[in-house]
Amino acid sequence: MLLVTGITGHTGRYFLQELIDHKYEGPIRCIVRETSDTSMLDNSGLNIEKVYGDLNDQEFMNECAKNVDSIMHIAGIQNSLNVVVAANLNKVKNAALVHTTGIYSKYKSASEIYQYIEEEIKLLTKKSDHKLNIIILRPTMIYGDLCDLNMSKFIKMVDRLRLFPVINGGRGLIQPVNARSLGQAYFLVLKHLSKATEKEYIISGEKPISMKEAFELISLHLNRKTYFISVPLTVGVAFAIILKVISVGKIDYVEKVQRMAEDRSFSHELARKDFGYKPIAFKEGIGIEVKQYLEKKK
Repeated sequence: MLLVTGITGHTGRYFLQELIDHKYEGPIRCIVRETSDTSMLDNSGLNIEKVYGDLNDQEFMNECAKNVDSIMHIAGIQNSLNVVVAANLNKVKNAALVHTTGIYSKYKSASEIYQYIEEEIKLLTKKSDHKLNIIILRPTMIYGDLCDLNMSKFIKMVDRLRLFPVINGGRGLIQPVNARSLGQAYFLVLKHLSKATEKEYIISGEKPISMKEAFELISLHLNRKTYFISVPLTVGVAFAIILKVISVGKIDYVEKVQRMAEDRSFSHELARKDFGYKPIAFKEGIGIEVKQYLEKKK
């Protein structure tokens, strides 16, 4: 039995599509919300059991993990502790946890809680008499559809602004990963669980690009003429602080601005080597998302 969380979400839907395309034969238990759109699950043709509940409810999670061999936890690092507790209690063999490269950030709000959760998982693993094979997957900045919280915002900004401010000339490196590539990565990990024993895998985009290069590609696909203006990090941070003060803390973009100048590119070489991960190029992926944006705008 495979237990999956977050299968109706952004990247979860692409994982489900991989299961469908490869005609996955085993039983799948999917945890969903009452408000989730489960039409794709219902029409998948797969052996799926839907269970409705809250991942924050430990007793519910313990019940969900009964008779489960492997877990694919896509719903978020915030619930990983409950997943690991339930997995240990029910002697689950494997648990693939989708976490984040945000743990590597030097800024506290982007890393502190992630570090705490992963330390707690390590403690749980040491204390448990059950040997749970934990595989941690670390996506970089996720994009691919208008529902993402990253590139979709930049697409709107580039479309609306002819003069576009970029922190430190937009030299900060990123390596965005398309949701489609993530769905494929989850499936590849599922296929190679025995090989991916107790490892961490970075799941990044094809290659590093600068923030300015990403904005230029967006502008190209929008068929817009955009002029980029370099803004020193200190000026950007000062403006963000003023905005935070004026809004009495309601609008806090300080660390978001700081991270615009932080390199966020990470190699996925281990994932390529161990299970053949090969992401799509950013130029192709962002073209798909910009096309969706333009069609919706009509």
